Amino acid sequence: MGSYSTLLKQSIALAIVIALITCLAPPNAMLWCAGVGIAALAFFIAISLWRHRQIMRLSTSIDEILHSGHRVKLAECREGDVAILSNELEKMVACLSRTTEQLQQERNALANSLADISHQIRTPLTAVELMLPDIERIDNPEQRKRAVRNLEEMLERIAWLVTTLLKIAKVDAGSVQARTSHIKVADIIKRAIAPLEISFDIRDITLKIDIEDNAAFTGDALWTAEAIENILKNCMEHTPAGGEVRIQASENTLATTITISDSGCGIAPEDLPHIFERFYRGESDSISSSEGFGIGLALARALISVQGGMLRADNSPEGGARFQIAFPKLIV
Repeated sequence: MGSYSTLLKQSIALAIVIALITCLAPPNAMLWCAGVGIAALAFFIAISLWRHRQIMRLSTSIDEILHSGHRVKLAECREGDVAILSNELEKMVACLSRTTEQLQQERNALANSLADISHQIRTPLTAVELMLPDIERIDNPEQRKRAVRNLEEMLERIAWLVTTLLKIAKVDAGSVQARTSHIKVADIIKRAIAPLEISFDIRDITLKIDIEDNAAFTGDALWTAEAIENILKNCMEHTPAGGEVRIQASENTLATTITISDSGCGIAPEDLPHIFERFYRGESDSISSSEGFGIGLALARALISVQGGMLRADNSPEGGARFQIAFPKLIV
């Protein structure tokens, strides 16, 4: 109604101007001035009504978007400033629609992650709750000592799970940044295998290392060492006694590559596409993490990816699982 009122006022003002011009014109030109003025007034009113209808259609479309929450095709305008406005609004709606979809996906992913985390933490906590009454009933000191040790190991697993989940959450949120520096692969491998040397000896698994002397890359030393340690744990757990785990590293003009492989049963074909998914446990249990929660490899990929590297997995032609880390070199 406001727009029609404005149009009416503008039309009256234009009509008054035309009347004044007609009155001031010479007698022989008054009729011509009146005709031209009336034609101009009619054209002005027609154009204004047409623009008003276009704006009302845009307004209706926007109102439908705001109230329905769904993307609606805006009214099409062929040319003019209204068409420009329509196109810009279309871009804005498309951008808001994509943002809404992304937020919904993130909300769903967060809900699923929280459900998985709740389930994964509840399982060991339930085990601890069941272990405590059994420990209280044990009279034999040796048996009681072993039961307490099992309880301590379970609590250590829970602590590891919580710590790992917090690291993954920080990486996902982008709240931590990699401390990049020039790193020798040999130094990183040495740091990664140090906590696992005893475990390799106890399991009777041979660790073979073949690293080029000049192999190096730019990245975060602590994150890379932790990622490699998680991969080594996974390979170690799926390698039988008497087997071996191999670490190879090389550098060329394109990238620095670290390959970790084992002589185990390899990764089942149905598990391979899901190997880096959090909490995924295949039927063959061929991809579980070192702590049995299915997040060790997920954390490894997150730590490598945040540095701009890539981590992929497959099976070696000789048999066994193979993990390849690549740190591409920047080309200016």
